[in-house]
Amino acid sequence: MFDRVLIALPLLLAACATPAVTDAENVAPAIPADQQAFLDTCEPWDKWDKPAPPFKIYGNTYYVGTCGISSILILGDGEHILIDSGTEKGAETVLRNIKTLDVDPKEIKFLAYSHEHFDHVGGHAKVQEATGASVMARKQIAPVFETGTVLPSDPQFGMHEPMAPVRMGLILNSLKGLGASGLSIRAIETPGHSPGALTWYWQECEERCETIVYADSLSPVSRDDYKFSDHPQYLAEYRTGLARLERLERQGCSLLLTPHPSHSRMLKRMQAGELIQNAPGDTPCKDYALGKVEDIKKRLLKEQTKTP
Repeated sequence: MFDRVLIALPLLLAACATPAVTDAENVAPAIPADQQAFLDTCEPWDKWDKPAPPFKIYGNTYYVGTCGISSILILGDGEHILIDSGTEKGAETVLRNIKTLDVDPKEIKFLAYSHEHFDHVGGHAKVQEATGASVMARKQIAPVFETGTVLPSDPQFGMHEPMAPVRMGLILNSLKGLGASGLSIRAIETPGHSPGALTWYWQECEERCETIVYADSLSPVSRDDYKFSDHPQYLAEYRTGLARLERLERQGCSLLLTPHPSHSRMLKRMQAGELIQNAPGDTPCKDYALGKVEDIKKRLLKEQTKTP
């Protein structure tokens, strides 16, 4: 009988012992080396022109921007698309990162944009010169690229110095998207932060197919004397664009990117191993759009209470 008690005691102690940490949820996520290099270099809401290493986002889509401003390279079959060039200074990092990926800059066919402000397209002239890429724009926005000055209807008109002008290569009368060899991307109009702002989306397939959405900034930032409430048509277009973005959730929207990386919490998601958001219940496009709807409400309330 005592033998049985002695045998049972170690078993009881083992059963009561604290189990080893083996649950997947307690194990640090495996972060790809190139993404880790970016995280080691950059911080949330980092400086616009701070150099950063490039990294693979998913499939043939790569981040080639700086720590604070996104530039997205989508590789095709010998012809590629680049969305956003950063500032004139930041474009140096963009071009260097493209070469770091062993991509010939001369193979970039189209140079697209998220919105027509200097922090995102101020480097277009430098990138165009280095690549020979065809700069695209909507017809009504083409004068911004040709003159380097934003439209008077822009909430930020007069806030920034002119940009270096570029030669227009492709003027889109309708948003049927862009296509290069082996790839195709589409856009929707999401004005508000600027009159010509666009949100791009495309599909990349690797282990599985994911829909990547590069959503515009969409924040109601403006010069001091501008009131969105004084421009009801523009405000209506702003809200319509947000509704379009929310509906992109139907396309999948499993990987959300933004011109300022921290607008979509990119670094935090990378650190958590959740750059792709395709878990049940994840609705990144909807959440992002609704967050901007709330930002507009706060801005309009501020305009109502602001002393003339």
